[in-house]
Amino acid sequence: MSSNHDPLIQMKGIKKVFFTDEVETHALTNVHLTIQRGDYVSISGPSGCGKTTLLSILGLLDTPTDGEYVLNEQTVDDLRFAERARIRNREIGFIFQAFNLIGDLTVYENVELPLTYRGMSSSESKVRVMEALERVAMSHRTKHYPSQLSGGQQQRVAVARAVVGSPSILLADEPTGNLDSKNSEAVMELLDDLHGQGATICMVTHDPRWARHANRNIELFDGRIVSEEVLSEPAGELRSLK
Repeated sequence: MSSNHDPLIQMKGIKKVFFTDEVETHALTNVHLTIQRGDYVSISGPSGCGKTTLLSILGLLDTPTDGEYVLNEQTVDDLRFAERARIRNREIGFIFQAFNLIGDLTVYENVELPLTYRGMSSSESKVRVMEALERVAMSHRTKHYPSQLSGGQQQRVAVARAVVGSPSILLADEPTGNLDSKNSEAVMELLDDLHGQGATICMVTHDPRWARHANRNIELFDGRIVSEEVLSEPAGELRSLK
């Protein structure tokens, strides 16, 4: 069993090269990154520096060209597609800039979806879904569809979907990118609350205001980590929604 002292994520010498028309694009070069349980890490840097590529590898949506990635004490580099999908479903919660809600599913059904893939019973799913929606103050909108919600409300539902399975880590890719300042602040406060309850969060952001919410700031440039600032200690271990 892992403890709070074990790194949740460890990347060693991660390299990512894209090959197109005989041209090599080095998206990531020799990235070393450790994320402890309870960390709140922000990743910043100019457009095209490798932020989204790094987050994709962290979320098992992409594989590195070279290097080692250990998630929750398991090396994931050589896992088969089905096993990567299983770990993604159980260990990782995603929050995207574009919300990525399914338009013809209700709020309840969108949040329930990750649990459906696990084959969880409807009674257990209902408890988890309602608790997740209550955490984001959206339990009164269970029967609404995404098109009936504001952008800020859709992002709250997306956060509920991300936390409903009690993941080891939340990965947020520009979570305020499509929101106005008021809704952006509300979503950042929500992430702060989750971190205060022990959630481990890794967030890509271009906005220095939101980067200051994290306890560690990492800056990428040309696919390399060029600086790291530790602002405070991690919050601890994510509490289960059970």
